Amino acid sequence: MSVLESKAAIDPITSQVIQGALENIAIEMGHKLARMSYSSIIRESEDFGCALVDMNMQQLCESTESTPLQSGPIPGYVRGIKKIFAERGQEFAPGDVIMHNSTYHGASHGPDIGICIPVFYEGQLIGFSVTTAHHLDIGALTPGSCGIVDAVDAYAEGLQFKAIKVYENGQKNEQVWSMLKDNIRASAMVVGDIEAQIAAARIGAERYIDIIEKYGIETVLAASEDLMKYSETMLRNAIENLPDGTYQAEGFLDGYLDSDDPAEKNLKIAVALTVEGSSIKIDLTGTSPQINKPINMPFEGTVDCAIYLTLRSILLDSETYGHIPQNAGLIRPIEIYAPKGTLCNPIFPAPTIARFCPGNLVADTLMKALGEVVPHQVSAGVGNLQVVSYSGLNEENYWVFMDIMEGSYGGRNGQKGMDAVDTLYANTRNNPIEDIESHYPLRVNRYELREEACAAGKDRGGIGSIKEVTFLEDGSLSIEADGHHFAPWGFLGGKDGYVGGVILHPNTEREHHLPSKIPNTRMKQGDTIQLIGPSGGGYGHPYERQPKLVLEDVIDEYITVEMAETQYGVVIENGQINEEKTRALRGA
Repeated sequence: MSVLESKAAIDPITSQVIQGALENIAIEMGHKLARMSYSSIIRESEDFGCALVDMNMQQLCESTESTPLQSGPIPGYVRGIKKIFAERGQEFAPGDVIMHNSTYHGASHGPDIGICIPVFYEGQLIGFSVTTAHHLDIGALTPGSCGIVDAVDAYAEGLQFKAIKVYENGQKNEQVWSMLKDNIRASAMVVGDIEAQIAAARIGAERYIDIIEKYGIETVLAASEDLMKYSETMLRNAIENLPDGTYQAEGFLDGYLDSDDPAEKNLKIAVALTVEGSSIKIDLTGTSPQINKPINMPFEGTVDCAIYLTLRSILLDSETYGHIPQNAGLIRPIEIYAPKGTLCNPIFPAPTIARFCPGNLVADTLMKALGEVVPHQVSAGVGNLQVVSYSGLNEENYWVFMDIMEGSYGGRNGQKGMDAVDTLYANTRNNPIEDIESHYPLRVNRYELREEACAAGKDRGGIGSIKEVTFLEDGSLSIEADGHHFAPWGFLGGKDGYVGGVILHPNTEREHHLPSKIPNTRMKQGDTIQLIGPSGGGYGHPYERQPKLVLEDVIDEYITVEMAETQYGVVIENGQINEEKTRALRGA
């Protein structure tokens, strides 16, 4: 019997010890990658993923500090690489390092480059150590790797790496590296980040071998399967507690609000969630057809990860269930279907590079459907994010900076919505102003929470932020965002949230309101852009909110005295609650 088919028994203590060892490998990979990287998107925002994958493309562990949208797709990257290798007649060999970013072969989108190292033990391929990370330029038609909102197909989105060996049998493929340096803006930074990914993946492979040499491969494989069965069982048990049935919801994307083509705006995401025993089926039939703009979403790598993450987070909340091993067991109870040719399952070469905000809406709409069956475990609608690419030329060299402008959560049962945070499958960190201004010719004039944009509810919605940035030199910017037309949904009587916005030259005679998607636009020295993040929806009827909490929101200047009275039925006079008038108003 092959060691890779081991059915060795495993005791629970050994299984837990090996679980901790595997998770520590991924954590170490993540720490090393962040510390070795050149760009702020990896170093500060931690927009990367690290994981170990077995021979059956089952994820064994992932770096806990990384982004779900980076770590979650990693098994799909490996599936895509193996498929391409099979078509080409290629094989894995010790010393190989494979670079991959094909969105129709498992990758999340083109800028998220995967580095895959096959792991060999005693001459036998036993798995893969993989890192993914967002890169700030991949040679697209305009600078940066976000805001490429006018790409007409996959070829216009930048370089496509379909399972390319950048090291073969331990030897560096110099021609590939020359191609990277010659076709990528800010190539020193991007190539440096790729090399950091390789180093981190090599660390993962070495540590995985260390565990196997310590415990034996049969024991490690048995523990891995035991851990996957445990995670699967926990999710199945949670699903079995739900009433069987089908629950539906719809959500809407801005799309291209300035387009003359009605097929490119007000786009629908349809979700039907069917609970049957210990399994869940997700059907996205009814979602709008794909369009010739890059907000289509790869089915594998974006749509599936949005769904897996949402179900796992809501049904296995860590506050209730504690730590659940993050591995392939968590996807076994879930089946996903999306018709070909729709936004959620486009046909090559439909562009997909701006898939981020649409994918977040898939997660948000699924949560809305879950609200029918687990109303106390979901939040109201979330405020989507804005991803901005800033760039410029310094003589012959480009500088490129990507800023993820956070959104906000809706209110939750017993808790207000979280203010100014990345939502759902994003989970990247805020980029400090000090880091921005010390590395790029940009000045952040204003960065604060919105005022008077707080959705009313028993548990109020989270508040979006405002960021105002001025160019200190000539440059350009592009933006991909959403939630500027459709407000986040209120839940159980809570009010809808507030839409976001983009303003060019704010508070001047040239002030101009822009749509949520802006292709590369030239900016002059002194030009200013103002970004306004959406605010999440309210949860529960506003009259159920404790008056003292309403007063706190007034003191914090989130809402006005007038809003407290008209929205919450709370009368505030001279900085105090007039309890008699409040009771009368709420009673009426």
